[in-house]
Amino acid sequence: MKFVDGGVCAAKGFLAASVYSGIKQNILSKDLAIIFSEVPSVAAGLFTTNKVQAACVAVSKAHLKNNKAQAIIVNSGNANCCTGKQGLLDALQMAKVTAKTLNIKPEDVLVASTGVIGKAMPMGKVINNIPLIARKLNIKDSTEAAHAIMTTDTVKKELAVSFKIGKHAVTIGGIAKGSGMIHPNMATMLCFITTDAAIDAQALKAALKYSVNNSFNCISVDGDMSTNDMVLILANASAKNRLITIKTKEAFEEFKAGLFELTKSLAKMIAKDGEGATKLVEVLVKGAKGEKDARYAARSICNSPLVKTAIYGQDANWGRVAAAVGYSKAAVSEKSLSIYFGDTKILSNGKPLNPDENKLKSILSEKEIKITVDLGLGRSSATMWTCDLSEEYIRINAKYRT
Repeated sequence: MKFVDGGVCAAKGFLAASVYSGIKQNILSKDLAIIFSEVPSVAAGLFTTNKVQAACVAVSKAHLKNNKAQAIIVNSGNANCCTGKQGLLDALQMAKVTAKTLNIKPEDVLVASTGVIGKAMPMGKVINNIPLIARKLNIKDSTEAAHAIMTTDTVKKELAVSFKIGKHAVTIGGIAKGSGMIHPNMATMLCFITTDAAIDAQALKAALKYSVNNSFNCISVDGDMSTNDMVLILANASAKNRLITIKTKEAFEEFKAGLFELTKSLAKMIAKDGEGATKLVEVLVKGAKGEKDARYAARSICNSPLVKTAIYGQDANWGRVAAAVGYSKAAVSEKSLSIYFGDTKILSNGKPLNPDENKLKSILSEKEIKITVDLGLGRSSATMWTCDLSEEYIRINAKYRT
């Protein structure tokens, strides 16, 4: 398996393009994009569990009922959420106009939006620019599409992996956005994935669920969950491999491994680019009674503002980690609890070890930090990713609408 260039256009038969339509105020920032498969694709998606959901979520869920799609239209700058019946009609019209322009069925178009909640979508700007994007579709514009879905992101998130299934080269590519409101399950994040693998709907859904549960559902920036989150995947079979099913175990495991590698890498990019973040933090919880307990403890650490601010200040305040574990839903015993910053053990079976503070400060000065917690109660483990919390996070979010 190797990483390759091309993002969502790396897989055979996929095109992309984007434009500045006027949804955003910044004329230098593209805000409308289309990802298109030249042939019909098997498709699957996972969506936010927030009880308030944007119109695009409802439309894309409905259009995925037949497990097929051929295009994705996505805008940034406007969430089209809490916009009532008109918002739903607008999302449906985005699909309808895109379909007419691309000469495909409206139900084969998936819709995604991200941005400010509660504002009507400027449909005139959207509709007028869809034909322009369609004319620009090509195999080189994945990067432009990645830029078009950014909101408070500071860097684009774009990757592709290539590997063999049998004698056939298979590629999976993706773009993602996410910087704030990041919290399982999922969080202000969008991810669009393309693959030229031949795979049936059941296997595609299973691989996507596994990959998302162990990547995007394992990151947290601020504990807030968005109304628009989704991960969509299209598989167009252009690689000509033998059809992957749940029963073709070796091929399915190879595909699942490739998809997980892609989503894990994109998830870490999101955590690293957290609003105002200066450090990527990996949290490993081991020795748990079960996987749920490991996830509970890891998530509690990742969501703790006190832990995150201590890391930003390079303060090895391990007591905050212990407290976060203790108030989680996980089974915890103080007498068996051990904590590490990097490879330096700070707490051993509930007893402080008083390591060298300069060494700890040096560990916390790195751009990527690992915190390990051993609950000492079992054999299960979980890994999650987060970032530190700085003054910049407050500045960004205090002025998000302005």
